[in-house]
Amino acid sequence: MIRWIIFIIIGIAILSYFGFNIQAFVESDMVQQNFSYVLGGAKYLWNNHLAGPARYLWYDVFSKLIWGSFIENMNRIKEGKGMQIPNIDFSPKNEG
Repeated sequence: MIRWIIFIIIGIAILSYFGFNIQAFVESDMVQQNFSYVLGGAKYLWNNHLAGPARYLWYDVFSKLIWGSFIENMNRIKEGKGMQIPNIDFSPKNEG
């Protein structure tokens, strides 16, 4: 992490040495339009394609299977009991 901060500081110093104005670049109309376009595309991608699977993974997989089991096992360890691995059936459901 510190390495990246040092690289960024060195990069800014090099750009400044060659007379590059970062503030003027970021505030230019072209850059603002490009950021706006990319942000709009990212919002569209999230809302129409990624939000549903992300919510499913967070609420149905992580919260129910992983987090609940984690909390239960931490409470068991706190009480001096051993960990318990839940028996989860991952086989496909036979619907038909």
